[in-house]
Amino acid sequence: MVKIECRLRRSDPHSVDIMIEIYERIQTVLKRGGRAALAVVIRTQGSVPRREGSKMLVFPDGRIEGTVGGGDLENRVIAEALGAMEQGKTRMLRYSLNDLGGGDPGVCGGEVEVFVEPIEPRPTVVVVGGGHVGKAVVHLAHWLGFRVVLSDDRPEFASEEANPDADEILFGPLAELPKQVEINPDTYLLLTTRGVPVDVAGLPALLETPAGYIGVIGSRRRWEVCVQQLKEMGLPQEKIDRVTSPMGLELNAETPEEIAVSILAEIVLLRRGGTGLPMAHAPGARRARKGD
Repeated sequence: MVKIECRLRRSDPHSVDIMIEIYERIQTVLKRGGRAALAVVIRTQGSVPRREGSKMLVFPDGRIEGTVGGGDLENRVIAEALGAMEQGKTRMLRYSLNDLGGGDPGVCGGEVEVFVEPIEPRPTVVVVGGGHVGKAVVHLAHWLGFRVVLSDDRPEFASEEANPDADEILFGPLAELPKQVEINPDTYLLLTTRGVPVDVAGLPALLETPAGYIGVIGSRRRWEVCVQQLKEMGLPQEKIDRVTSPMGLELNAETPEEIAVSILAEIVLLRRGGTGLPMAHAPGARRARKGD
């Protein structure tokens, strides 16, 4: 068992620098759409390894920055932090440092309380294809509060001038996307691409990611052609079934802006657990018709 150093509370001349580094790291994690958990010592009594305000940032792979005391105490906090990230819920931890034989994580003689908060980024919408529809989707997703990433293999579209509402812009082929951006269950991949060849070349790599949603724009006929070519490449049906195509809700949308509403409405429905049905008590009586 790793020993932890016990001491009475005292000032730490490096605590301010460490705190700044941790908060800067949190900003970097959020900007990249990553996850972490922040553990903070909020109360101590008696002889303890770290004073109030000590912070430790825990990453999904178990790496840490900062410390809340080292040894078994820290190992337990790391395990709790990983659980907090998985559940998306805060945790309040209390430890007595008196009796190793009784299960305590130390024998300093004091008590420690640690608050653990998962750091969760905004859900990310990755729009692949920055043309007319893609630009409208980027704009609406930004307005809805998503973190928005725009990806395109054409330099004229992969630019801030072409898509100013994107939080991040990536340039390169679709197959390289998983190497360029972190993709997790809170990532929604929206392919507003220009044709089957682009989709067929890029989808195999996307289907290896844990993305919460993979959608492809286009007609049913276009998707049938794409599926046939993916099967010929050896992709199993269960993987292909992860793709939603055509994506969006049936609104009979025509303009890029209307299509963007259709696509993002489906994403909101999935996130919030909606039904997509009209909310009116008598929807038939309120349905507008062309020419009315």
